[in-house]
Amino acid sequence: MTRAETAPLIEKQNKIISVQRQCALLGISRSGAYYQPAGISSADKQTMDLIDEIYTAHPYYGNRRIRAELNFTHHLPIGRGHTRTLMKLLGLQAIYPQTKKGLSWPDMNNAVYPYLLRNVKIVKPNQVWSTDITYVRLEEGFAYLIAVIDWFSRYVISWRLSNSLEINFCLDCLREALDASKHKPDIFNSDQGSHFTSKQFTGILQNKNIQISMDGRGRCLDNIFVERLWRTVKQENIYLNSYQDVRETNTGLSKYFPFYNYERRHQSLNYRTPAEVYFK
Repeated sequence: MTRAETAPLIEKQNKIISVQRQCALLGISRSGAYYQPAGISSADKQTMDLIDEIYTAHPYYGNRRIRAELNFTHHLPIGRGHTRTLMKLLGLQAIYPQTKKGLSWPDMNNAVYPYLLRNVKIVKPNQVWSTDITYVRLEEGFAYLIAVIDWFSRYVISWRLSNSLEINFCLDCLREALDASKHKPDIFNSDQGSHFTSKQFTGILQNKNIQISMDGRGRCLDNIFVERLWRTVKQENIYLNSYQDVRETNTGLSKYFPFYNYERRHQSLNYRTPAEVYFK
């Protein structure tokens, strides 16, 4: 368990077991029991929202070009170091060769699986599913969104919204996709982020005998369908509604994703909806 998960278990008013002993039993430092994470300033929050908009429109921009956009287009004085820090907090990296995209960052202790989809022709639903995480701007703070999408039909099988990057919302999204669809994919593709390489996540896939595929380093198009989904969701829903908090966002997305699946026609699908293609 992480410090964020164990610290709330400390009972500071417990008269039988001291705080020091509780910390020792839980494996965290005593200072960790009293630590309160510093919040993000309103100025940084506004800057993060601008970075998110710039990156959504130009995912190939690195911190230099995003800083230039902030400086010259938005007249926001910010240094490259601060821009890099906020991009890391958002989990953003430019999409181009020699770098890896994705919001979740790699964990060197986790196993990484090879990319299985090179030169593979996708010809049917439930052949390949894919997932990713993206930052969601809110008027009061921010959140993270994960979705599982069927590559062939672009159908969003499941999604989850969270106000933190703890792994549980990723596991819940994966379990719901497998339960709700009553199907399983031949191959499940993700990036090499720590959430998706964790034994908790890969274990669910292995127990279902699903082949695991992960984006190759420097291959910007390996998970392109989810990247396109994020751009669509943000430009058609999130940016237009300026949601106040996670609850309001969850309500709004609960209305948007059924529209996306059942009403929004895709040119790449010959103007059919994802649901028409997926359930056919």
